[in-house]
Amino acid sequence: MIQLIVGNKGKGKTKHLLERANSQIKTASGNIVYLDKNTKHMHELDNKVRLINVREYPLQNCAEFIGFLCGIISQDYDLEQMYLDSFEELANLEGKDLEEPLKELDKISEQFKVALVISLSGSEEELPEFVKSKVIVSC
Repeated sequence: MIQLIVGNKGKGKTKHLLERANSQIKTASGNIVYLDKNTKHMHELDNKVRLINVREYPLQNCAEFIGFLCGIISQDYDLEQMYLDSFEELANLEGKDLEEPLKELDKISEQFKVALVISLSGSEEELPEFVKSKVIVSC
């Protein structure tokens, strides 16, 4: 299942994502991975949460990003949750339609039983209809 944290730039989405990852690691039975565009938040994350700086990898488009995500999932049978900060930027989707990529992520999440918590810039009203029920925080 995917869960969304949405809000405009500077409204605290990353703070919610970090707090959620840190609180979940205390009770998680598996591993947690946090994908970000840099290592700026490294010291804010519990050391049991694996931080991956996506910009260290030569990902050119959304298909490559989704393949990268699947690679992470395939290498860790104990992976329970993934946090994707600034999803549009990580997946090279800024200014593009999010419906198909979010549907694909939802399918991957269900198939491999890995919860994906995704931060998206913008308002809840701008989201595709099928994901509005998946919003857990709207800033």
